[in-house]
Amino acid sequence: MPVEERFDWVVIGSGFGGSVAALRLAEKGYRVCVLEKGRRFAAEDFPRSNWDLRRWLWLPHFGLRGIFQMSFMRHVTVFHGVGVGGGSLGYANALPQPHPAFYRAPSWAHLGDWRSELEPHYATARRMLGATTVPYATPGDEILREIAGELGREEDFGSPDVAVYFGQPGERAPDPFFGGEGPEVVGCTHCGACMTGCRVGAKNTLDRNYLHLAERRGCRIEADTEARAVRPRAGGGYLIEARHRQRTPRAFAADRVVFAGGVMGTLPLLLAMKEDPAGLPRLSDRLGHGIRTNSEALLGVIAPDAADFSHGVTITSILQLGEDGHVEPARFGKGSGFFRLVTLPHAPGATAWARIGGAFAGYLRHPRKWWRALTARDFARASQILLYMRATDGSMRVRLGRGLRTGFLRGLVTELDDPAHAPRAFMEEATDLARRWAEKVRGVTAAMFTETLLGVPSTAHVLGGCGMGVDAAEGVIDRDHRLFGYDGLYVIDGAAVSANPGVNPALTIAALAERAMAKVPAKETDAAAD
Repeated sequence: MPVEERFDWVVIGSGFGGSVAALRLAEKGYRVCVLEKGRRFAAEDFPRSNWDLRRWLWLPHFGLRGIFQMSFMRHVTVFHGVGVGGGSLGYANALPQPHPAFYRAPSWAHLGDWRSELEPHYATARRMLGATTVPYATPGDEILREIAGELGREEDFGSPDVAVYFGQPGERAPDPFFGGEGPEVVGCTHCGACMTGCRVGAKNTLDRNYLHLAERRGCRIEADTEARAVRPRAGGGYLIEARHRQRTPRAFAADRVVFAGGVMGTLPLLLAMKEDPAGLPRLSDRLGHGIRTNSEALLGVIAPDAADFSHGVTITSILQLGEDGHVEPARFGKGSGFFRLVTLPHAPGATAWARIGGAFAGYLRHPRKWWRALTARDFARASQILLYMRATDGSMRVRLGRGLRTGFLRGLVTELDDPAHAPRAFMEEATDLARRWAEKVRGVTAAMFTETLLGVPSTAHVLGGCGMGVDAAEGVIDRDHRLFGYDGLYVIDGAAVSANPGVNPALTIAALAERAMAKVPAKETDAAAD
């Protein structure tokens, strides 16, 4: 396959790790190319609601090339992002720092004083992402405040920091970010559509900060281009084989490569290359181990007779629940009712029959409420998502395999390290919070059908699989994100997060990337070499 061009660095993926790497490497004088399998979105390209499947959902074989992908596996359902800007295009904007347990987790605490090492890089990432405290409260926030009082946790209720510009709604910011180098910024209109893509221009997605600045410094972004193989080249460096829109072969050469496609992109590629004798067979046998999910629960409360829950940015309040847990109310914008199709009553139970029986009992106990919930004219206005997370650690491993869930194509298959510490679909504290909420608004509690029918949890924050270690027997990468066994290969994304942060991980991935890139020296110029 003919090589199109040679770069100093090729970055595979444009999310919170890849975008940071692209900018910092370009700033240091390197020729950088970013490969992103999704397309580039302007504000007007985002869907008006998640019923516009062509623009929202990622199923390219069916012509759907949106920003949101669902991957169904045996032990977890994963929600993840696609497009230039990665998960930032459809994430909930929240930028919290992890609970203290994250830094002292046994999986990586022996490798460094992570809290002190990462602190300056958290500050940089917060500035770059435009972290701002939400300045208002919604009806859902007042309900959560009431629940905090009932639990004796009034002091633990507050407003989160988010990557949104809160100027006058719809008006352009008088002072653009980054000293005039950034794109025009528009004040948030509180439409609630952050997770379907901001059509206003108020959300500080990665294409509006890190990637925007990287391109101004000469970085090339190749959208609609998916890396399929990375192999060492004779004479040094690596060959990256790719496909444009799943069809046209392309090839790039690079001295060094950053894998930044997230767990669902980086791991399939690396696992395939480990199996390939001409690929990267010396990769650590720990590859694919230590997959984490933030130990989260995603529950819904549907209440058509309550207030409009769709108004505001996606997350507008947070309640801390001890040292390692918290809950956030979240929302979709008006008209985004897709999840109506995949919702069943929340019915915790150890067996399928117990859960199915519980779901039917829910319908029978509150038939009128469920009828109104399922036939609500605007599902987003009537529903509030409760995102519960904690830092309690549990993990899985993944391998390449075939099956019904992979469409009988090669894809990730999950296995359990320890069933007693597997991700769980049901947690008593989360169920209690949803019950309290539903009682206050005379609503019903709901969950994904995969949870009720199969007992499989859902996550928007899958992490791990390329954990850090002192050598290849302990980890896949070293503490500076370099792959054991190969010079010039790095993993800088959610797959490299080596403990459970227990919070929305975007800021942590960006901070880890900032730290890794700070250790890369600037490119030597001809004058410097002389």
